[in-house]
Amino acid sequence: MPMIDVYATTGTFSDKHALAQRLAETLMRIEQVPNIPLFRQNTAAFVHELPAGDISNVDGESSYVRVQVLTNAGALDRDKQVAVVAQFTALVADAAADETLAHRTWVLLTEAIEGGWGLGGHANTNAELVDAARAQIASLQSGAGA
Repeated sequence: MPMIDVYATTGTFSDKHALAQRLAETLMRIEQVPNIPLFRQNTAAFVHELPAGDISNVDGESSYVRVQVLTNAGALDRDKQVAVVAQFTALVADAAADETLAHRTWVLLTEAIEGGWGLGGHANTNAELVDAARAQIASLQSGAGA
């Protein structure tokens, strides 16, 4: 279950909630996971606003955005990595209404180690997550046929 963290100076985005939702939806689509509650309810983005002056490069400029994406190990092959970085960069620039922000947006892709995902109070392995998804799909299918 991916977690997305966006860090930017306060006021960068006029609608943080819409940005968070778009990022989560986009990641779910890129990952190509089933559209089931397990994934819909546990793919989330958090937008963190930092006070002016809390971000700086060497020259003192602070109009940057950092997006960190945490996925389970192996969730993103090379094509998916490229898609996440490109699409998230575009979403951030669009949400800020500043196309130049694309040149100042860092997207960091991080993989949790096997068993490094906590969900429902349990550190799940990839196999356990797959099993949980299959069980939910089966449950939804049997409920749909009733």
